[in-house]
Amino acid sequence: MLVNTKARIGVFSIALGAYLPQFPSLVPEFKAQYEAFKRTIPDTVELVDGGIVTTKELAQAAGDKFRAADVDLVILQLLTYAASYNMLPAVRDLDVPVVLVNVQKKKAPDYEHTDTAVWLGELYACGAVGEMAADLERAGKRHAVITGVVEGGDPEVQAEIESWCRAAQVRRRFRDTNLAQIGRPYPGMMDMYIDETNLYNRMFLYTKQFDWEKMWAIADDITDEALIRKKAQEILDTFEIEGGGTIEKVREMARYVAAFEQWVKEEQIAFIASHYDGFAKGKAGVLDSMLIPAFSMLIKQGVACAVEGDIKVAMAMSILKTIAGTGQLSEMYSIDFEKDICIIGHSGSGDADISSKKPTMKIVPVFHGKTGGGYLTQFYPHPGPVTYLAITQDRDGHFKFVTAEGENEPGPIFTFGDTNMRTRFACGAREFCNRWSEAGPTHHMAAASGRHIDTILKVAKIFNVPVDVIVR
Repeated sequence: MLVNTKARIGVFSIALGAYLPQFPSLVPEFKAQYEAFKRTIPDTVELVDGGIVTTKELAQAAGDKFRAADVDLVILQLLTYAASYNMLPAVRDLDVPVVLVNVQKKKAPDYEHTDTAVWLGELYACGAVGEMAADLERAGKRHAVITGVVEGGDPEVQAEIESWCRAAQVRRRFRDTNLAQIGRPYPGMMDMYIDETNLYNRMFLYTKQFDWEKMWAIADDITDEALIRKKAQEILDTFEIEGGGTIEKVREMARYVAAFEQWVKEEQIAFIASHYDGFAKGKAGVLDSMLIPAFSMLIKQGVACAVEGDIKVAMAMSILKTIAGTGQLSEMYSIDFEKDICIIGHSGSGDADISSKKPTMKIVPVFHGKTGGGYLTQFYPHPGPVTYLAITQDRDGHFKFVTAEGENEPGPIFTFGDTNMRTRFACGAREFCNRWSEAGPTHHMAAASGRHIDTILKVAKIFNVPVDVIVR
């Protein structure tokens, strides 16, 4: 990604201090188990180590460390029975979910040869997990439970831990980067209008405002011919250009791509919501004509670029790109009632990583509903599972996620330059349209290859926002 972030995960384990002097063998046993557990946390995140907690004082010390690090998530390993005071002081002042990992060392007891120390150290599928969840609930803390076993490996446990870490990465990305709003939303699309201060207070995302006058001049200082040619080749490698592509043909576009990349890094931008509604003459016309492929090159590198100034769909695109590796702007496009499928897509910038073949770039004399003309890009999303995500707000400004899973099917699509997907939903096209619309999303949504609702639910728990699951 052009702007990198790394989630911070607070990790600690707990055990009842009274056991340790009674059963000294538990000390090295728990140390070994904790070290092994920490190795299950993927290196894509930064681990903030709270240690093995056996007293209230150690729990407070872990909490101080987590708070100072501004952790995005806490993962707690339950080694054996422990009392609530081993946990609560470590998380009391945090506003992030606590994932209780209830993983037993051995698959099954050797009943005849198990003494108390072995039972407590290796066979205690933790009776305390209910106690911890009850006290987290009373403390108003969000929480989740993962139960499994160490012996023989447990892919389900590992997958859940990795999914939580991906979800936490979304929070870190929202907190550490900025959203660029260039221009303003498409006039009259009031579903997209947003209070940027409320956005920062509720979702941690800060908005930087930019005028198009500044963007027209953004490439003026890009004169490094080697860099320009390199970016031009990247464009040619990414797109099949109608009528054939050469470095000279996309050279000016390459200058702007290089300039945008430099701007993104300097401003720490991970989201862009833009709309141009000027006269599209002179420099303005040159830039406007090439924005779609230029922003597509940014999306490929992890910067969510939304058309029509839609901040909320830029957020949804970024969430999916972060947790799933793809994030394509889309909207309800048409319905094929004979095949009972929804045609879903959009004109504008797209994500090359979602395309099953090389996307195409073509020149059109006019952008429908928008000023000027220029380059359109068409992507060809993979057949198979697909996840949609929209972000909306209620009357009080609270955010809500709306999500659905379906199946992209091969078949005919429109050929006038817009990205389309033929998506079948388990509830049928008519019912999907009803349910999705009733949930009140903006008319845009993001799409990603694969099934990702389970991770989206984790992201929602981290941000403490409700989710409408339409169909899966």
